[in-house]
Amino acid sequence: MYEVTKTGLAPEIVWFEAGAAVLQPGDVPPLAKSSDDEALWQRDYTIKPLDAHNLQRPETVESLFMMWRITRDPVYREWGWRIFKAFEEHTAVEGGAGGYSSVNDVNAVPPPMRDNMESFWLAETLKYLYLLFSPDDLLPLDKVVFNTEAHVFPRMELGKFSTGWERGPRIK
Repeated sequence: MYEVTKTGLAPEIVWFEAGAAVLQPGDVPPLAKSSDDEALWQRDYTIKPLDAHNLQRPETVESLFMMWRITRDPVYREWGWRIFKAFEEHTAVEGGAGGYSSVNDVNAVPPPMRDNMESFWLAETLKYLYLLFSPDDLLPLDKVVFNTEAHVFPRMELGKFSTGWERGPRIK
């Protein structure tokens, strides 16, 4: 969704148009009547005005980081760089104070600021953007795991740990 807005930032909520018919596996949805390719795909979703804000969430760049590390396909870094540039252009607070803000409307240029920066912007979104462009030996995925808040934990051999628990006899 980052690619389809005027700011290059994704809206918080997107409504996808599935049509009235219930599709079964293998069904092909009917095409729109227009032969204009752009018009076809734009009919697939709606961004409602109250859902057009961007809170600088990390999930997309987290996915780009993981996909880059796993596949080495440079497209994930290209997409991440475009997202980073959009954040820099549209969410940086004027005056060079170094702050960032969520925005109210991803389809308005310049977007109205919300005067709010969520903690996950610094703790997760920027961390994953940094890691997307960092050397692979920094936090290698075979040595660490990330929790849902982007905290890094070392992978450990489970055989080294014991709870002392043993299965008792089965009660009949």
